[in-house]
Amino acid sequence: MTNTEHFTVDAARALPGPDWLSARRLAAFEQLTGTEWPTEHEEIWRYSRIGELDLGRFRPVPADRLGEAGVDTAPGGGPIAAEAGQRAALVVVRNGRVVHHTMSEELERKGVKVCGIATCEADELEGVLGATSDASPDAFTLLHDAFLAGGAYIRVPRGVTVEHPIVVLHWSEGDGLASFPHTLVVAEDGAQVTVFDRYGSADVGAGSTGHLVDAVVELQVGDGANVRYLSVQEHAPRTWQVALQRAHLGRDATLQSSVVALGGDYARLRSEARLDGRGAESNLTAVYFGDGHQMLDFRTLQDHVAPNTRSDLLFKGAVEDHAKSVYSGLIRIRKEAQKTNAYQTNRNLVLTEGAEAYSVPNLEIEADDVRCSHASAVGPIDEDQLYYLATRGVPPEEAERLVVLGFFDDVFDRLPVRSLVAPLRRSVIEKLEHRDPVARAGAR
Repeated sequence: MTNTEHFTVDAARALPGPDWLSARRLAAFEQLTGTEWPTEHEEIWRYSRIGELDLGRFRPVPADRLGEAGVDTAPGGGPIAAEAGQRAALVVVRNGRVVHHTMSEELERKGVKVCGIATCEADELEGVLGATSDASPDAFTLLHDAFLAGGAYIRVPRGVTVEHPIVVLHWSEGDGLASFPHTLVVAEDGAQVTVFDRYGSADVGAGSTGHLVDAVVELQVGDGANVRYLSVQEHAPRTWQVALQRAHLGRDATLQSSVVALGGDYARLRSEARLDGRGAESNLTAVYFGDGHQMLDFRTLQDHVAPNTRSDLLFKGAVEDHAKSVYSGLIRIRKEAQKTNAYQTNRNLVLTEGAEAYSVPNLEIEADDVRCSHASAVGPIDEDQLYYLATRGVPPEEAERLVVLGFFDDVFDRLPVRSLVAPLRRSVIEKLEHRDPVARAGAR
């Protein structure tokens, strides 16, 4: 795990970008050298497979393989991206570097900025990059910062509304390589925007090392701003992902953040929202479905700093074959955050013998005038539901499919990009239909 021989200071220095970004990389690299790497014995990594990760098998993507500027499509765009519907802008990121971006002329006139972090002519980026992620560092965010090649930068000026989604396609490729995607969204006071991040990676084939994706998403939501964010992860079967998604919310700001996780070998996401301003509201939702030997790992934080804030979390997952899922969440209500409302719900379906799901909700409350609750459940499909459908002539496999889709529907209904609901439902159906035959027999 701690073998980082290929992640050298010379490799960090070789990456392109402005002087301030190079200085940030070197500072992160220096801090990384004195940082302990995580183990499964730590509570925040409990139940994970982090002990299986051998960093010595990976090396950062060399500067000459970051992607060719001007390429307007990613091979992993896939049907999910194609069916996102009408969009306001498109950003294509290969191995962490923006290689193409387009935006409507109307948004340009309004002052909206969409560009690459390493190439954008934006003086305000220095000091803005990392303003949220630096508040929640760990070894992987430091590794990310030390080898950050760029990523997508989206800024919506004060009071501007972007009607259609801004789509960012993150594509990673290369056996034995590590890439570091980054999305930075700055919604100034009163702005409104929807951002859709789609993550995919190339299948390197059996017997290969795979690819490591170390990603960071920063959402800076200004006073009275409204950000709708959707992340869909469909990595190839031999991809490892470790990611942080963190949002800071101002006064009366609103965040609707949704995650769909379907791919990868091991895919971990820390999803965090810090409510700094009075009246801020955060809604976090997720759908995840693991099969084969996948592990989908979620750690969440609803951090209430200011009074009269509200947060709601609904994460729903299913596992089959020998897949595992982990959910560990914390609601933190600080002493100053009086009159806070905070809710956390995690529910999991275990569809076959051999699959496992863990759910660990937590509360940390320092204020005395709050409403706060959490709930979690892990179990198989309700036999009464299957029996009800069977008595009405529905075949067993069709009945199971209907129950699983119904289980996910209340989360799908909250997705900020409505045109993606149908293709995502099809992806869930495909997982059910491709179940391991041995596990399918055991389920019966």
